[in-house]
Amino acid sequence: MSILEEAGRHQERLIRLRRDIHRHPELSWKETRTQGVICRELDELGIPYEKVCGTGVIAVLRGERSGPVVGLRADMDALPITEKGKAEYSSENQGVMHACGHDCHVAMLLVAARILKAHENELCGTIKLIFQPAEEVIEGAHAMYTLPQLADVEQIFGAHVWIDLPVGMISAEVGPRMASADNIYLTVEGKSAHGAQPHQSADAIVAACAIVNALQTVVSRTVDPLEPIVVTIGTIAGGTSSNIIANEVKLSGTVRSFQPAVRDAVERRLEQIACTTAQAYGTTCRFEYRRCTPATINEAASTEIARKAVKTLFGDSALAHLKETTGGEDFAWFLERIPGCYVFVGARNEETGKCWPHHHECFDVDERALVNGAAVLAQVGLDAGMERSVQK
Repeated sequence: MSILEEAGRHQERLIRLRRDIHRHPELSWKETRTQGVICRELDELGIPYEKVCGTGVIAVLRGERSGPVVGLRADMDALPITEKGKAEYSSENQGVMHACGHDCHVAMLLVAARILKAHENELCGTIKLIFQPAEEVIEGAHAMYTLPQLADVEQIFGAHVWIDLPVGMISAEVGPRMASADNIYLTVEGKSAHGAQPHQSADAIVAACAIVNALQTVVSRTVDPLEPIVVTIGTIAGGTSSNIIANEVKLSGTVRSFQPAVRDAVERRLEQIACTTAQAYGTTCRFEYRRCTPATINEAASTEIARKAVKTLFGDSALAHLKETTGGEDFAWFLERIPGCYVFVGARNEETGKCWPHHHECFDVDERALVNGAAVLAQVGLDAGMERSVQK
C-alpha cells in the first residue's frame, strides 16, 4: 500500500481532528487545549514527546536503522477573527478563528506521525515532530529554533495548506518563497502652537506626512526595480484638537523583502530618510526597525527531496509553480539554521466556495488537502532519512 493510500485510510481521522481543533481555536501562546489534543494522539501512538516553550510539543520517532535527524513542523495557533462561515464546525470561541489553516497542519502532522510509526522499521534515522505555537505573532519559531532538543536536526520540512492553489496541486520550489517580515516604529517630535499661528510651531503632522511619502522612494529609487520590496505605513496617530498643531505623531509600518542584502540596505536607508526628512521640517524623529522574521528560503537539496516525494505520491503533473508571496512565515527561523523546504499544499475549490483568502473571516479549505498534506509529510519523512544516509 502506498503512503497516499495509507493517508486516505485516515481521512476520517484527519477531518475529525481538524474540525475539533477548528471548533476550539486558541490564540498565540494560549494553545493549551490544542497541545492536549496533540499529546493525547501521541500517547495513543506510543511516541515519546516533551512539552516545550509553554504550549509547544516536540515528539521523537526513532527508526531501527541509523541515519540523520529530520524535523517535520506544524504550527498551532489561530487568529483574533470572528468567523462568519456557516460550517457545522465553525469556531465556538468568540472572536478567535483558524483562518490560516493551522488546524489543518496539526491534523496533517499527527496523521503523518501515525503513518511513520507504522513504518518505524523502515526509517533511517530519527524523525522529530515539531508542533510550534505562536506563528501568527511571528514569535514561536524564534523561541524554538535554538532549543537544545533541535540542535541535532539536520534537515527540516513544513507544509502549509494554500488557498491560491487548487486542491491536488502542490508547490515545492527552490529559493525565496515568503518575504522577511519586519516592523518599523517612528515618533516624530515637533513643537505645538495654536492652529491659527503655525509659524510658531514645528508641525509634527506635516513632517510625518512628508516622511510617509519620502519612505516610498526606498521602493522606487533605492532598490533594484526587479527586486520585490514592500514598505507600508499602517498606523498614524497624533494631535488632540482641530485647532492645535500637534507636537508628536507616532507611526508604525511593515517592511517586506526577499534578499538579506536588500533587507540590510533598506533598514539603513529608511532610518536615514525618516530622520533627515523630519529635520527638514524642523522636527526630530526617533526610528526603530524591529526584525521579526527572515525570508523563507528553500534549500536546493531539501526541495528536491520534497519534489520527489510529490512525484512519488501524485505524479509529475501535481507539481505547481507558485509565485513567491510577500507574506511572512516564521518557519524561516528554522531555515536560518537548518537546510529545509516549505511546501504549499493546494486547498482551493471554487465550486464548493472554499476560495476565501487566508485571514478572511470566511476562510475554509477543501478537506481533501488534509490527506495530500499528511501524505507529503510522511513521504518526506521516509525519503529524507534515506536520501541523507546515501549522501553520507
